Amino acid sequence: MTITRFAPSPTGFLHVGNLRTALINYLVAKKDNGEFILRLDDTDPVRSKPIYVDQIKRDLEWLGLEWDRVETQSSRIDRYNEAALDLKKQDKLYQAFETSVELELKRKKQLSMGLPPVYDRSALKITTEKLKTREGTQTGYWRFLLNLSRTEWQDGILSLISIDTKSVSDPVLIRKDGQFLYTLASVVDDIDMKITHVVRGADHVTNTATQIQIMEALGKVAPSFSHHSLLTGPGGEALSKRLGTLALKDLKLAGIEPMAILSHLSKIGTSNTTDLQTSISDLIQDFDLTKFGSSPTKFDIKDLTPLTAKYLKTLSYEDIKKDLDLFGVEKKIQKTFWSIAKENINCKSDIEDWWRICSKGPTPIISEADKEFVALAIKMLPVEPFDENTWSSWTKEVRNKTDRSGKNLYLPLRKALTGKEYGPDMSTFMPLLKSIQ
Repeated sequence: MTITRFAPSPTGFLHVGNLRTALINYLVAKKDNGEFILRLDDTDPVRSKPIYVDQIKRDLEWLGLEWDRVETQSSRIDRYNEAALDLKKQDKLYQAFETSVELELKRKKQLSMGLPPVYDRSALKITTEKLKTREGTQTGYWRFLLNLSRTEWQDGILSLISIDTKSVSDPVLIRKDGQFLYTLASVVDDIDMKITHVVRGADHVTNTATQIQIMEALGKVAPSFSHHSLLTGPGGEALSKRLGTLALKDLKLAGIEPMAILSHLSKIGTSNTTDLQTSISDLIQDFDLTKFGSSPTKFDIKDLTPLTAKYLKTLSYEDIKKDLDLFGVEKKIQKTFWSIAKENINCKSDIEDWWRICSKGPTPIISEADKEFVALAIKMLPVEPFDENTWSSWTKEVRNKTDRSGKNLYLPLRKALTGKEYGPDMSTFMPLLKSIQ
């Protein structure tokens, strides 16, 4: 059975970048009727917050991405200790004591000599006597001893990947304060939870090589790895610079619909065009991991607005009834109102605006050149209530009276009655108007 996981760190809010990873892992699992695990990387006791855990869950629930179970890394510390002890017995974990300043000086020296800034393993050269002395006075951190060879795997997106680990520093797995870092915790979790497929960003490619070696050291076979392209801003800029506006909670507040987000993120970076899907099951059926490419993928929040508008047009009266009630739309005209409004909104909050126009009247838009014309036309309006013939009969009389026609006739009247330059067919809309100012 296919088993995937999404392992966010609850140190901040979900944004479109890590949501894309979650979505792809979800679709990989569900395409094969498999299991999708929400695994919270909460081993950092300072930065991990319950507020972020709760929001991550709410965001995924809002999107309809249901997990099969939740795991927390903070509850698995004993298991990581076991794995670390195993690696120490194999001499695959060694203690190092350099400070960040010392390491930075080494990197600068290597770069100045034209060498790759790779850790020089000087900690392995410490004599047993000196090591004991340091352990008595200093707290060290623990590095994994890489095999200095090529690590290869058949990537589900990038094809054959081969990493020369001679160009990679031995990764730190345990900090000085004893905190287990992602690299080890993730490996142990993937082993214990029988993860079959790991899909993540292309920035993890080198990390994957080290994790494969750690898995092999623990006597396990690595899962299938796939690395999708990274998202950039519309101009190719790093998306990280704009994440403050791309949190899922903010997109929700902006009125973007879940299926617009999911439809877009399931296709950008692939060879397929982005089409609106109206259900999760359609997303699953249409999903194909092999269609994803390796080139950086541009993401523009503006692309979500037309998809949201398109999605809203697919909603029936029964689908939207609760929202109409929420915005106070009179029950007796809700069906008619929705049949008209859904063709003229970009998000659900626009419903409120159109209902305000119907029930309380608009804020008219009248140019100085049209003031006399509009004033005359309003005086010629028939007595309410209006019907489907009101617009045509009224504008005909106004045309005969003023000699105006075409755009010069209809647009000023539309702007006066609705406060907008665009909108529904006025013949169908006028019967809904309750107040004309």
